[in-house]
Amino acid sequence: MADAHPRNDSPRSETGVGVAVAQFRPGTDEPANLAEMRGLVAVAAGRGASLVVFPEYSAFCEVPLGPASLAASQPLDGRFVSAIGDLAREFTVFIVAGMLEATDDPTRFANTLVAVDPSGDLVATYRKLHLYDAFGQRESDVVLAGEIGHPETFEVGGLTVGMQTCYDIRFPEVTRRLVDAGADVVLVPAEWMRGPLKEHHWRVLLTARALENTAYVVAADQAPPIGVGQSMIVDPMGVEIVTIGETTDVAVGWLSPERIAAVRAVNPALAHRRFGVVPR
Repeated sequence: MADAHPRNDSPRSETGVGVAVAQFRPGTDEPANLAEMRGLVAVAAGRGASLVVFPEYSAFCEVPLGPASLAASQPLDGRFVSAIGDLAREFTVFIVAGMLEATDDPTRFANTLVAVDPSGDLVATYRKLHLYDAFGQRESDVVLAGEIGHPETFEVGGLTVGMQTCYDIRFPEVTRRLVDAGADVVLVPAEWMRGPLKEHHWRVLLTARALENTAYVVAADQAPPIGVGQSMIVDPMGVEIVTIGETTDVAVGWLSPERIAAVRAVNPALAHRRFGVVPR
């Protein structure tokens, strides 16, 4: 990855807001993960991105989850958030990444997404609501599910951005609540584990969430061999505007409020809804 880090002072271009999906395979060495993230941010900023989205468990990732994950958990004012805040300031970008957040439960951590702005300030968090107790996995053994509350969003270049995590994408009401809270763009950091038909599920679910909400979906997965890769940005009409294959890489798409408005003018599905979403 190039080490140059051109400044990125303008949040918008003539074609919209530059948003990058940054795909890599985080491991159990946090400093090494951060070093790789720095290289990817440099590339994304150099290509004009104002927002860089990393996968779930970017700070530390072991498979299966175990005691080392619990030991790697840290508070929101800890070293990982501080480090990505420094990156955000250095490259003048928003950064979203997954971390292991310490909780009051000594046996469990929270699977948390953090968003920092170009000043390095924490502007939003999201704690995974639906834990991955499926396909032979048991995330709930060491992870504490997030509490249901009003979705946190943040603004980037005239777009409102919301967040959800990986397995949450199988539950359409999560995305719908974010859109009801004003989100134009839904970020989906993931560690979408490989398995029979899993790549098919990934593409179909991301496309469905974009189509039914006429919103952008920005999905950053881990690279293989654990994740399926295929990080992508899907537009409000269900079109993949950028996609990464199986490699560590960055892809930048240009997102605009005008595209959302144009799609909603011809497909007013949100306005035609007759049901709301309530917690259970």
